[in-house]
Amino acid sequence: MANILFDQLVFGPIKSRRLGVSLGLNLLPTKLKVCNFDCVYCECGKNKNNSDIQALPSRLEIRNALETKLCDMMLAAEKIDVITFAGNGEPTLHPEFEGIVEDVIFLRDAFMPHVKIAVLSNATNLDKVSVFDALNRVDLNILKLDSAINRTYQVLNRPNGNKNVCDIIQDLKRFKGKFILQTMFVSGWVGNVEVDNTTDEEIENWVETVRELNPSRIMIYSLDREPAELGLKKVSAAKLNEIAAKVKKYSYKVLVTS
Repeated sequence: MANILFDQLVFGPIKSRRLGVSLGLNLLPTKLKVCNFDCVYCECGKNKNNSDIQALPSRLEIRNALETKLCDMMLAAEKIDVITFAGNGEPTLHPEFEGIVEDVIFLRDAFMPHVKIAVLSNATNLDKVSVFDALNRVDLNILKLDSAINRTYQVLNRPNGNKNVCDIIQDLKRFKGKFILQTMFVSGWVGNVEVDNTTDEEIENWVETVRELNPSRIMIYSLDREPAELGLKKVSAAKLNEIAAKVKKYSYKVLVTS
């Protein structure tokens, strides 16, 4: 079963399919996935019992780890394109997320001012003022929306709590287009439930929502590593390009990663 976890607060650099050469930043435990989604396609595997959660790293620990890494890289003339908040779950769950973003911006400006800062988020905490404000400060604010239909959203993302996809869409609208939309397309089975967010109904609703949200860019992709649910299948490059064409005709910039 898939269970890829990052064992450091700062990891890489790695070659990202979408972002170039990326230095990863993990705000979560190094031995456990911590997320308020339990996505069926997650490469980190399924959520574990919360009683096993380690203490989250502190803001100071994260700052010190990043400062040390950036200093070493600068001395070695090692180049990167982006510093990416990613890691073992949802980064905005960290209670000091806004302060950490502030620290990362300061260190980026001091060591590698040409480098972009990206956050990969599932968009569930946008109703928190501190999270919303912090995301507005980064260069690449990349927010997830895998389906505009709630029944599919529930099966694909398995969110904790009472939020449905309409709540997520309303929160995304608050950015007034100042964000990058990311969507994972998959098909297959989750247990005895068939799931496919590439059907005509799904794509029609997704395109309509894209036009409502008017994101600055769109990233669409499919499986690259073993998912949490092994009944899922990768969507072909041809199908992804077909989906992309449906929003490109409205002049949206779309990055397809297959």
